[in-house]
Amino acid sequence: MSEQAGPSHYGGANRHHKPKPFAPIDFEPFAGGPDPARVSEAAHLAAQALVRHGRDSDDPVITERLVKLTDEQGLEAIAEMWAESPARSLPGALWRLYALRAATVQDPERISVYFRAGKDTAQVSNVVAGAAEPPGAEEMRTMADAILSGAFDGEFDVALERSAAFCRVVALGQATIADGAEHGNEAHASKLTRNSHQLVKTAEDLEHAANAWRLGELD
Repeated sequence: MSEQAGPSHYGGANRHHKPKPFAPIDFEPFAGGPDPARVSEAAHLAAQALVRHGRDSDDPVITERLVKLTDEQGLEAIAEMWAESPARSLPGALWRLYALRAATVQDPERISVYFRAGKDTAQVSNVVAGAAEPPGAEEMRTMADAILSGAFDGEFDVALERSAAFCRVVALGQATIADGAEHGNEAHASKLTRNSHQLVKTAEDLEHAANAWRLGELD
């Protein structure tokens, strides 16, 4: 999901799109512009501007507007500009933060089932992710907002690591449920297993991005 560059993301645009359903691992590619170099440059500049705008302000209203950007503009708006960015880049990391939040807010009950199934085994990741107990649907929504909010009003690398930990817990939960469903519903089990593997890859990309941020190398 990418977006157009510029401050219109913060609320100036009048376009409203209905968010497209996305699962946590459904990072589908979107078509880029006619000039890949210019599209890439715009994606990086917009990502830098958005993060700077959020981190330079101590106004909680601005933070909330940034967190709920896709609620107002639609996830496609983010996809238009950022979905094709390298996973281990600032726009790529932001895309994953927003897509994960959107997927969680859209179906928190299902995500909570996966999270509960994985949290006891992935104990370290569960603690890093920071979900309240017991991790129900509302707790999933609250955690998703808190993680993305932390990218703007906290430490950006910590937000990335919390999101990665969330991915790992959910992925383990998907794998656990897949193992239990393998004989009864092989197709469903196979899909959950694929999703789990993709989500682990997303976690690795977010962890790499967090380390790059600390080194001043995430752009």
